[in-house]
Amino acid sequence: MPVEALGDYDDNNIFARILRGEIPCTKVHEDKWSLAFHDINPQAPTHVLVIPKGRWRSWADFSAQAPDAEIAGYVRAVGRVAKALGLEVPGYRLLANAGLDAHQEVPHLHIHIFGGKPLGAMLSR
Repeated sequence: MPVEALGDYDDNNIFARILRGEIPCTKVHEDKWSLAFHDINPQAPTHVLVIPKGRWRSWADFSAQAPDAEIAGYVRAVGRVAKALGLEVPGYRLLANAGLDAHQEVPHLHIHIFGGKPLGAMLSR
């Protein structure tokens, strides 16, 4: 079910449960600020999700309210994961959906890293 545009953080969303260890994941990276793992329904040969460990619904609330160290740690983790996956050359795509129009399905900020093949146009016309 898509995420509503506004609302409180849902501590029972699937990513919160993964962070608590209640649901397993195929981990790619973990540090103080983030957890990265393979998507269970990959849309490209490489499809990894990077989630912050904090209770953030979207990029808007994260960027406005998270401490600077948490923002820097999370953004750096996304770059480290892409590099560790060997995606810098020939390239990769980052995607962060936010809200109903973007079809955000889990109400926890997450960035998709796609790679491993030519990805085509960013949006259908």
